[in-house]
Amino acid sequence: MPATRKSTSTPNTTEERAAPRTRSTARPRRKGAAVTATKLFVLDTNVLMHDPTSLYRFEEHDLYVPIMTLEELDNNKKGTTEVARNTRQASRMLDEIVSSSDKGIETGIALEGPSRGQATGRMYLQTEAIDIKLPPALPTARGDNQILAVVMYLAEKHPAREVILVSKDINMRIKARALGLAAQDYFNDKVLEDSDLLYAGTRELPADFWDTHGRGMQSWKEEGHTYYRLSGPLAAEMLVNEFVYQDGDTPLQAWVKEKEGRSVVLETLTDFSHQKNNVWGITARNREQNFALNLLMNPEIDFVTLLGQAGTGKTLLTLAAGLTQVLESKRYSEIIMTRVTVSVGEDIGFLPGTEEEKMAPWMGALEDNLEVLNGTAGEGGDWGRAATRDLIRSRIKIKSLNFMRGRTFLNKFLIIDEAQNLTPKQMKTLITRAGPGTKVICMGNIAQIDTPYLTEGSSGLTFVVDRFKGWAHSGHITLQRGERSRLADYAAEVL
Repeated sequence: MPATRKSTSTPNTTEERAAPRTRSTARPRRKGAAVTATKLFVLDTNVLMHDPTSLYRFEEHDLYVPIMTLEELDNNKKGTTEVARNTRQASRMLDEIVSSSDKGIETGIALEGPSRGQATGRMYLQTEAIDIKLPPALPTARGDNQILAVVMYLAEKHPAREVILVSKDINMRIKARALGLAAQDYFNDKVLEDSDLLYAGTRELPADFWDTHGRGMQSWKEEGHTYYRLSGPLAAEMLVNEFVYQDGDTPLQAWVKEKEGRSVVLETLTDFSHQKNNVWGITARNREQNFALNLLMNPEIDFVTLLGQAGTGKTLLTLAAGLTQVLESKRYSEIIMTRVTVSVGEDIGFLPGTEEEKMAPWMGALEDNLEVLNGTAGEGGDWGRAATRDLIRSRIKIKSLNFMRGRTFLNKFLIIDEAQNLTPKQMKTLITRAGPGTKVICMGNIAQIDTPYLTEGSSGLTFVVDRFKGWAHSGHITLQRGERSRLADYAAEVL
């Protein structure tokens, strides 16, 4: 994370390889000027709106908050959106920092006290008018350009320091670099730099796995499953509830149930691809769907994350598992489904209509899958299907994210659809609603993010997949193959 890692005196550090210096070539440093180890980061407004705690995330480096950043915070503080809440929290944190200083703010305010040791640098507020001649193409009336002027001023005033603009706005960073200024994205909120490194939940065993790991292996059967206790170099890398598979003459599909050092216990899976193990008439069409159904149907798994492109079966599998455990096994009392509406956190209006009726336009995927599942409910003709449909709808509640704060769900099957559009903070708010006996399923496709300033690396879905991996009561699967239709599969491939 280039914006937060500690500096070293070595010129080719990991930090500098990850984010090459982009200092101005038009304003070279004076000869003989000593280079200061700590950097000066100028914060754009959107960084504070995105993560108010960013004030404490720069470790030993110094921060500079332009007056225009404070103006834009003031203009965005009203409302009930997540952005407005973050803006108010950022203002409160700034007030706490300023109030902690007995001296004037011209010399900077030490962050070590307010941050409780998380940051050791200083925060500077703009206390003087800055008159910088911007290029004619950049009108000074715009707030972004005034912040760029501040960065230009600081770069000239502190030639011995590396002055860097931190912004979530791509165009802002491009303009800064066009002016010869250093600019970076805010990296502290990113779980991963590359989404290809995200935990997939599966591992293919090499052909020689049993030769290298079979020495001293123990095997036994229990309740229709076969267990293997084995050890070896690959076992040390495995995580609890990670799925392993091996194709060939003797195919294996299992998952890691226990891990202790270099020793693991593997348990064979229930084969949900066979019709005798169908879930509400649905069977697994590929390996990953079978893995997903093993997670969804296991009462010991409290939290499941499913990633995959459109048509991989995320919603259908989840609803089938939910209906089976609500209506047949009575493990949960009802299904609660929620998803992010386009305007995250905005109210859903006060025109006539219930919460479910107002959420209906965003719940087309639910209705489409219920039609499929209702057709698998067996015989009974039109009357039987209508009765089944009414029974199913009576056990599925559609809720808006806006009213989740403070709630507690007991013995519910909670489905969070389109979870890639949630921030890590919103994801925490939702998952902590789960009371005793509740199972939470998060579904999404991190390639389809609509929320501003969220990326594949900083999405709440990516965040929980990374943080929950290896926990004994959670599991994750990335669904690979589309099973919608040959037309949809071909379109996804060639378009």
